[in-house]
Amino acid sequence: MARFIEGAKSAYRMILEAFWKGDLDTLKSHVEPHIYDAFASSVEQRTKEGLTLDNRLVAIDQAVISEATLERGVAVITVRFEADIAAVTRNTGGEVVAGSLSDAVQTRDLWTFRRDTGSRDPNWLLIETDEEE
Repeated sequence: MARFIEGAKSAYRMILEAFWKGDLDTLKSHVEPHIYDAFASSVEQRTKEGLTLDNRLVAIDQAVISEATLERGVAVITVRFEADIAAVTRNTGGEVVAGSLSDAVQTRDLWTFRRDTGSRDPNWLLIETDEEE
């Protein structure tokens, strides 16, 4: 399980950074279509408004498995992440319109990954994201 957690942390970082940059190509191969659509529409809206995200994942304080199932060869694992994220939104002129790079905010996310254990592809797909209150 330690190897899964390390992979989940890497996926968390990579998917967040791709989303923040608007790198939809990277996202497409790591998330299910409905998650991709949600990310893509958010990126499209940001672009339309002339906004860019200058976010940084400062630290992942904790990543723990909160639920795991295996049914008909399909593994589904939910990971609870606690992370510090410095979030900044800039306008077309590069001016900060929201957030602060010097002020990291503690976030709690529940991300659910799925993998067909019979598949030769070792990668897990992100199938659900939730923010924990």
